[in-house]
Amino acid sequence: MASTAASPAFCGIPKASTSTSAARASIPATRFLAKNPLRGLGFSAAAAEPLLSHHVATKLRSFGSSSAKPVRGVASMAKKSVGDLTAADLKGKKVFVRADLNVPLDDNQNITDDTRIRAAVPTIKHLISNGAKVILSTHLGRPKGVTPKYSLAPLVPRLSELLGIQVVKADDCIGPEVEKLVASLPEGGVLLLENVRFYKEEEKNEPEFAKKLASLADLYVNDAFGTAHRAHASTEGVTKFLKPSVAGFLLQKELDYLVGAVSSPKRPFAAIVGGSKVSSKIGVIESLLEKCDILLLGGGMIFTFYKAQGLSVGSSLVEEDKLELATSLLEKAKAKGVSLLLPTDVVIADKFAPDANSKVVPASAIPDGWMGLDIGPDSVKTFSDALETTKTVIWNGPMGVFEFDKFAVGTEAIANKLAELSGKGVTTIIGGGDSVAAVEKVGVASVMSHISTGGGASLELLEGKELPGVLALDEATPVAV
Repeated sequence: MASTAASPAFCGIPKASTSTSAARASIPATRFLAKNPLRGLGFSAAAAEPLLSHHVATKLRSFGSSSAKPVRGVASMAKKSVGDLTAADLKGKKVFVRADLNVPLDDNQNITDDTRIRAAVPTIKHLISNGAKVILSTHLGRPKGVTPKYSLAPLVPRLSELLGIQVVKADDCIGPEVEKLVASLPEGGVLLLENVRFYKEEEKNEPEFAKKLASLADLYVNDAFGTAHRAHASTEGVTKFLKPSVAGFLLQKELDYLVGAVSSPKRPFAAIVGGSKVSSKIGVIESLLEKCDILLLGGGMIFTFYKAQGLSVGSSLVEEDKLELATSLLEKAKAKGVSLLLPTDVVIADKFAPDANSKVVPASAIPDGWMGLDIGPDSVKTFSDALETTKTVIWNGPMGVFEFDKFAVGTEAIANKLAELSGKGVTTIIGGGDSVAAVEKVGVASVMSHISTGGGASLELLEGKELPGVLALDEATPVAV
């Protein structure tokens, strides 16, 4: 990597020395468990019992040491999973499954991306293959009351196709007609309830509404990671009336990676954080500074960091009220021995448009009237070189305005680099939102170790915040070691 002294725009905080890295590696894994938000997520057992913590840490270390996909991780030590239920627990039982089937639809009500539906299939198939009667609940869009365009009817054909059975749809999610459909549901059958957000009581988590939902079933499975950060009636309220309340396979996998692999990663561990504003990623950056060895920053937020260092940023996006924060984050990274890398060059444009005139300039030479919209080629190389040293990488946020092809080069280069690293056995985690859209656009989603299905939920999890939908689930029984 080139010397960082040549460009004041490049915050190349020295990498931790060999002795520091060795010291990190020699620290018992239980220390990393103590630093992560296990207890806040409801993982009290793993946080409180030294023996259990050791067992969890041992499981987590296997993430990086095995080429096989991890089966269960830290979350399985704290929350009961649908996989823990036996055929006897499920046969003939009515199971209320909260999934996240909030898929995009075009103007003709056709599904344009069925990722979330496909992600929910393993849990549903497991239940129906064990003779359960599945009562499936989800939301779609942000309706204000009953809104026909947000009906779940367009989901039925694709859901039926993927499950290999005909899914029945109710016209409501509570009430006598729904109760009749539930009563006639055969073992191995699936009933899709109408959009649960047609009722304002859902997002208000009103107990009476939650009780009506729960009255339809015998037990509860939450597989909706995308809404696990919300305390709604169908994600948190129903757990007060249904036991057991357990995690589905998708929710389990999200926790295994976003808590497990990040809390005790195989090192060096790099985090790539992008996006337009520092303010939306403060919590993530601060949390990752506690855990990572290398932190790469891109997207619109970098101009706030540049200005904080006294550089001219032209008409680039800057959060004036976050300049002191940017300075403090740089200082915190240095104090913790984290290599924090800012782009050395940027692609600038004379306007915010796909057809704008553009050119590449050093980060320290952005002229007045021009704005930065992507990282430059030197930065792509520097970032790629830094990532080449890693064993675990998590990415959240694009490097530029990747919606415009002209300014998508940096983001796409990072996506391709992570795909290459994934092929070499590096654990690659795409942490939701625009990063997922980017790897899908480039066509490398299938080779990543894990792609999160939740934007806001994954952000909050990475920040160490509590997820009500996870906290509400039953504690797992500790495994003997």
